Amino acid sequence: MPDPASTVTAEGSRGLDVNLRSGVQMIEYEAIADRIASERRSPVLDWGCGWGQVSSLLRERGVDVEAFDYRAGEPVHEVELEHFSGFRVQVSGEPVALPYPDNHFAAALSCGVLEHVQDPGGSLDELHRILRPGGRLYIYKLPNRLSYLEAIAKRMGLYYHGALPEDQLYDLASTRKILTHHGFRVDELRRANVLPLTIPHPLATRYADQIWRINVALGRTPVLNRIATNVEAVATAL
Repeated sequence: MPDPASTVTAEGSRGLDVNLRSGVQMIEYEAIADRIASERRSPVLDWGCGWGQVSSLLRERGVDVEAFDYRAGEPVHEVELEHFSGFRVQVSGEPVALPYPDNHFAAALSCGVLEHVQDPGGSLDELHRILRPGGRLYIYKLPNRLSYLEAIAKRMGLYYHGALPEDQLYDLASTRKILTHHGFRVDELRRANVLPLTIPHPLATRYADQIWRINVALGRTPVLNRIATNVEAVATAL
């Protein structure tokens, strides 16, 4: 089951809320929320919501969203998100099972989560269980095994995906394979994010829109996008 805590801990000296302080990264979160909101599916599960930024953005767009987070050793209960007052999240220490009935959600989001879970196949089976037939699964921030930024981070002694025992790296073929093997039809599959996004520097925030536009254009460039940071997918539960 998702362990966003591992992701947060791995940010190290950059600070726990680096993603919230980066203007460029927040634009990506807004784009994700816009995409999901545009399909008007309800309710939506934010699986492994972390700080809750995407849940909050979805709610601002009128989406009926339920936030879930994994916290090792804790029973199923609700807590309030630290950065978003009044927004409650359901947490659980169960690494695979989700505390929701069958066919409960019209869509689910995995944003920087699937790569950290203990049992990716089991977690996808569980997501398939709680999704309605025809429900959507949106996957973002899945680490591309050919990412040049990951290679640089590893060489510099910084956190990189693959450093933690349960980290998984993906490419287009392996992403398609695991999704289809666990009952999903892959509707969209692409590489994304050639430029680094988690840059909390004031200049990066000032020019966030320009950086994001360049990043999107690079992500659509054949050959160059092979070394992008992420794999993204949209799939349908069969």
